[in-house]
Amino acid sequence: MLVSAEELMAGARVTFDVDLPDPQLAPGAGPADGRSSIRRVRLRPLTVKDIQLIARAARDDEVLTSALMVQQAVVEPALKAEQVAELPGGLVRFLVERINEVSGLSTNEDELRELTDSPLVQAFFVLAREFNWTPQQVRELTVGQVLGYLEMINQARSPEAAL
Repeated sequence: MLVSAEELMAGARVTFDVDLPDPQLAPGAGPADGRSSIRRVRLRPLTVKDIQLIARAARDDEVLTSALMVQQAVVEPALKAEQVAELPGGLVRFLVERINEVSGLSTNEDELRELTDSPLVQAFFVLAREFNWTPQQVRELTVGQVLGYLEMINQARSPEAAL
């Protein structure tokens, strides 16, 4: 059964309550009464538009990217840019990890391992390393070119090539 555009768009309006561990709120300090207290923030997933705006505004500045992600995704309590800039780094990192999860932007370790074990990814890595190519240059190669360059590398490494 196909979904409607409205059903696809509904995911952008969903919010998630995320528990904050006490050490993230006050590093090095426990709850005043010795019991653990559950504190939460409410997050919304980042949309493609959010991601584009953040990427354009932050360029290659990872800290600014993280701050803008937190500012856009934290619904409750709403935070101003100045407030986000004053948050502890560990808390920002924790929030960014949760934002990536609820936005579908993160992969688990098994998915990452499976990706890096893929023959195509390994071929791209070998070509980039051997020829000092950028990832963009490697991505532009056709399958035939990838196979041809890999064969050239194998021939150059064979014992007969040394003669």
